Amino acid sequence: MGLRSQSSTKTQFLIRKATADDAEAYSRTHVAALHETYAHIMPRQFHDHYDAELPKLVERRRAALSAEEGVTSWVAFDAGGRPVGIAASGPGRDEDRPDFELHHIYTLTSTHGSGLGQRLLEAAIGASPAYLWILNDNPRAERFYARNGFVPDGTTALCGPVWHYKPMFRMHRG
Repeated sequence: MGLRSQSSTKTQFLIRKATADDAEAYSRTHVAALHETYAHIMPRQFHDHYDAELPKLVERRRAALSAEEGVTSWVAFDAGGRPVGIAASGPGRDEDRPDFELHHIYTLTSTHGSGLGQRLLEAAIGASPAYLWILNDNPRAERFYARNGFVPDGTTALCGPVWHYKPMFRMHRG
């Protein structure tokens, strides 16, 4: 559970494994990043749902971080100690892809271009083979993952009702 100090010419970040004590910061950062990332894709009801669910999300995240169920979560803080990014990875959940899965990476838009997303990816999965799901119409994320060796594998699905049945596709890196 060592600490990693990550820096770029623009901003310095502290990236470390999240603990149960980080549940609120992690969840608030997650919801804020969902709002920023999907403002152009998702309807207002999506954002309202996550705002209303925040207390429950904090408790679920606290339980998950306490359980150590094979999923590792990371949290990134800026130089002022403000949480600005998160990531989670673990064993694959798809039956046809038992390998490692990148569950998510989210950074606040204030950090875009700083290299934080790259550092979170390296913390979460390193150079390991892995797969992830990406929402359609998210070209920034698609370019990021393609730069990191991920390619679409032809598998698509629809998100559930909270995500308004939006289409998504799977990418993998061998």
